[in-house]
Amino acid sequence: MLKSIPSIISPELLKALAEMGHGDEIVLADAHFPAHRIHKNVIRCDGLKNTDLLEGIMTLFTLDDYSPDNIVMMSPVPGDVADKSVADRYLSAIEKHEKNRQITFIDRFAFYDRAKNAYVIIVSGELAKYSNIILKKGVIT
Repeated sequence: MLKSIPSIISPELLKALAEMGHGDEIVLADAHFPAHRIHKNVIRCDGLKNTDLLEGIMTLFTLDDYSPDNIVMMSPVPGDVADKSVADRYLSAIEKHEKNRQITFIDRFAFYDRAKNAYVIIVSGELAKYSNIILKKGVIT
């Protein structure tokens, strides 16, 4: 056992977070996301919610202050609707650790393209539509 590691962070996820460098990105994907089709480095966290994973990850992770889009979410497809409370919950979880953050929204296919270049994709049990989020890792100062 290790001290001060949130219990929601599995050994596999902890290893991935430690391996990531400045500017690397992590995707927290919902249960609908085609992670295995677009990426070879996928960690399954079935049954867990992205908000809970975010809270655990943010205790160990610093966002990239040199990038204005260090938090990215997928915009709804035109004509579709996303639950705005998802982004609000995510921002609330992040701001427990880092204040004055903003989410950048990009379209679905731009999100997929960006996710292909992420260090790792974490697939959760999250079921809310458009609940995928990308975090860009910074440096500890």
